[in-house]
Amino acid sequence: MDGASATGVMSHLSLLEAKTTGRKAQPVQRSRVSELRAEVEALSARRDNLKAEIETYKLQKIRSLMDQQSTHEDEEELGEDSEILELLRLMARHEQLKDLLYAHHIIGGYDIVKTHQGKGVCLLLTTSYQGVFLETYNLEIDLKPTLRISRHNVPPFIPLKSLEEQSSFQTDLRTFLDVLGQHLNAFAGRKQQLKFVKELHPSVEVMESNVLCSKLVMMFTVPTEKTAVLCSLDYTDHTKCLPTRVVLESEDNEALPDSPEWKNFHSLLMNTPVHQVLITMKEMGIIV
Repeated sequence: MDGASATGVMSHLSLLEAKTTGRKAQPVQRSRVSELRAEVEALSARRDNLKAEIETYKLQKIRSLMDQQSTHEDEEELGEDSEILELLRLMARHEQLKDLLYAHHIIGGYDIVKTHQGKGVCLLLTTSYQGVFLETYNLEIDLKPTLRISRHNVPPFIPLKSLEEQSSFQTDLRTFLDVLGQHLNAFAGRKQQLKFVKELHPSVEVMESNVLCSKLVMMFTVPTEKTAVLCSLDYTDHTKCLPTRVVLESEDNEALPDSPEWKNFHSLLMNTPVHQVLITMKEMGIIV
């Protein structure tokens, strides 16, 4: 065999050897990649576990501080860990809002403010008439050991104690507030009507009324009859701002003409606010 042939054979053998070595190394390389991937997954899982443990520790510490009703000393203790302190404040605020929302739902949407460091509440009852907000009344209620009205500015002629007993105040606060609200709004409505009568109808003389505005006696002149008419309105249902009884009579106690017109006005007074009825009567020339 000449030299050229020998060189060619050797080169061919070297090429075959290199290919064989590459085939053997490939499985080893793939195996190493798999090991590295498994190690990365294990480290990732360990990292997630550590994060969960840290969060659990923070929550446990926060709950412990909340149970102890954390003070300024607690804040100094957490001064260097602003993240835990901020989380504590957010959780405390969250719990406070949850309590307020629950109370707001229970009492049917009435405005409420905590008092005595959460040991009581102050309820705000706002009255209105014909879309106009009027007086606001406050009701402070102690929550423990039992529900108890400690202070209020509800007018004394509103039977607060009686309403407590009738509406099962201890077990059904919402019903109590609804009934009380009806009394207050009806009173505000009757009071507002009396105000309008005096302001809008100077020719109508208010002969009698009371502090609850549950009785109103007016006198007005009827030009066609050449006499004065007494109009008496009784509001025996104190949850309403419309009268339950209307009496129309002349000043000398004589009966008014039994005409459809006066019957119509009688019906209007039973079902329409008095100041609006007087406007109608004046526009029709019935009264001056």
